[in-house]
Amino acid sequence: MIEIPSDLHKDVVPLAFLLGTWEGAGVYDFPGTEKCNFGQEIIFRHDGRPFLEFRSRTWVLNNEGEKLHPLETEHGFWRITSNQHGTSGEREIEVSSVRDDGTVEIWYGKLHDGKPQIDVATDAVARIEGAAPYSGGKRLYGMVNEELLWVGEKSAPEVPLRPYMSAQLKKVLNQAKLIQDIADLPDDGIAFFR
Repeated sequence: MIEIPSDLHKDVVPLAFLLGTWEGAGVYDFPGTEKCNFGQEIIFRHDGRPFLEFRSRTWVLNNEGEKLHPLETEHGFWRITSNQHGTSGEREIEVSSVRDDGTVEIWYGKLHDGKPQIDVATDAVARIEGAAPYSGGKRLYGMVNEELLWVGEKSAPEVPLRPYMSAQLKKVLNQAKLIQDIADLPDDGIAFFR
């Protein structure tokens, strides 16, 4: 079930399904780098203004699922730039983001009409001198069976656009909400199991 916070700006209500903390794992594979499994935490939050704030942290996992070292960190902002209220079909999405390697991206795309699926592609990419070669990308985000799935495609001057990263994430439960729900249980706790 998707909850819509009362203080969420009306222009980003269609993105409410993204709100919260998501955790899971995925696979990273791009020419010139070592293929690996990674863990990921994504946080989508809002402060009442007409955008969602996005933060993603990934780290390389060993075969036992233990964290070895950071892979990449990304921070950005998601906006709906047209048709915020769904009066004419698909909504246009704009994402601005920066990664820890010194890459800045502007993404444009769409939120599909009637389903929690977002497609975006880079419109502009800027890199600091030490950043890895990168010329653009595409991403697909979608909610499937209450999980957030995503796949990223990437291109570099020597590598055509290809899938390179994907993950399956589960929403982390809000501890404050769990405490509130527990308050409604019988005092002895046994009646719950009868």
